Amino acid sequence: MRVVEDIEKLNEPFKNAVVTIGNFDGVHKGHQALFARVREKAREIGGTSVAVTFEPHPVSVLRPDLPPLPRITVYERKVELISSAGMDALVCLAFTPGLAKLDAKTFLEDILIKRIGMKAIVVGGDYAFGRNREGDVDFLKRHAGDAGFEVLCEKWVVVPGMENRRISSTVIREKVMEGDVETAAELLGRPYQVCGTVVPGRGRGAKILGFPTANMELKNELCPGIGVYAVSVEYGSNIYKGVANIGFSPTFEDHQFTVEVHILDFEGDLGGRFIRVNFIKRLRDEKRFETIEELKAGIANDVAIARKIVFI
Repeated sequence: MRVVEDIEKLNEPFKNAVVTIGNFDGVHKGHQALFARVREKAREIGGTSVAVTFEPHPVSVLRPDLPPLPRITVYERKVELISSAGMDALVCLAFTPGLAKLDAKTFLEDILIKRIGMKAIVVGGDYAFGRNREGDVDFLKRHAGDAGFEVLCEKWVVVPGMENRRISSTVIREKVMEGDVETAAELLGRPYQVCGTVVPGRGRGAKILGFPTANMELKNELCPGIGVYAVSVEYGSNIYKGVANIGFSPTFEDHQFTVEVHILDFEGDLGGRFIRVNFIKRLRDEKRFETIEELKAGIANDVAIARKIVFI
């Protein structure tokens, strides 16, 4: 997949570009359905399937007074997933105050048509772009004939069992924060994943408990709700089973929030290394054990369960 991160360096338009636009946080099943329709239309007209996204997230520019919105997928992961979805190209536009003020007509003519070469656009029913969200579906249809492009409006993919609610980044964010990683995986089409660098811990995992842990440093990435999870861990080209604890280690009463992962059947030092953790199932609440021996028994039970339910 070709990735264009500076629109000014796009020297010529794509051939018969079929475009879809969005933040694509999570690259969930709803996004995947849009990509599939884009690819289908591109094949029909001998064109190029193009996803257009933005960095940073528009909310951080439009509402700088709010805390940064934790990402379901950081930018690098989003690029990987869009590539895996079979798109020919990704155009990432720098979302600046200037772009936020750009009216829909100028965005359509100067960026989508002139720069990217759009011949068709695939959107959901309530999609809108441009200043004050002027560029809705009706706007696109009014300009399609004269500008020479086609508008394809797709139905939203609904949440199973909730026919009045579509799959969205908002719904997935809610599920992850609740710890309902199984539903999140169903909506994403894959397990929810966090990634980060392994940082020094408090030296208790191996020495005191007999279960060495990798302590992860997450950067602006959505963290699942407090609890204990069965996970799989990707390190380099290898995948391992594991157990993750998210929370404050109440047995030790030090009130320090951590994301700790015990990787099964792994030996070695991961300090400073980059790992990915896929959340398979929430096993239990984080709890305070009366003794270290009870905590060790609890972890051993978590490990035994994870061995049975994590498939790699």
